[in-house]
Amino acid sequence: MRAVVQLTDAASVTVAGQKIAAIKTGLTVFLGISHDDTDQDALYLAEKIVNLRIFPDDVGKMNLSLKDIGGELLVVSQFTLYGDCRKGRRPSFDTAAPPPAATGLYELFVELCRARGVAAACGKFQAEMVVQLANHGPVTILLDSKRLF
Repeated sequence: MRAVVQLTDAASVTVAGQKIAAIKTGLTVFLGISHDDTDQDALYLAEKIVNLRIFPDDVGKMNLSLKDIGGELLVVSQFTLYGDCRKGRRPSFDTAAPPPAATGLYELFVELCRARGVAAACGKFQAEMVVQLANHGPVTILLDSKRLF
């Protein structure tokens, strides 16, 4: 499971011209799910993300977590995080999980974050979405549940 985590002042998701989710200060997470991911991958990333100390403290040092600041989470599914561009010019998505498996792990990840006391809004799985966000810092962190990077 892979995540692109961005510290945001505000973020929203629009589908077919309708805003379906929005957050204020918090994290926007683009979440990709691989065909070999399990519940353990969702648990690892949920725990890591809600406790990731990337928000500034009183002296400007990255020292506070989403939970520490009472921030919100916006989770957007993004199978393209498993796009392999090493050969040719068109990405291969062979390692991305098929929608039925990915949907369950996506929903589990969101529920695990909520169970840790974080308010979480979501994009719409398998929909064409317009994501708007104000990336603060800018701060962008890449995470992989297999610890590849």
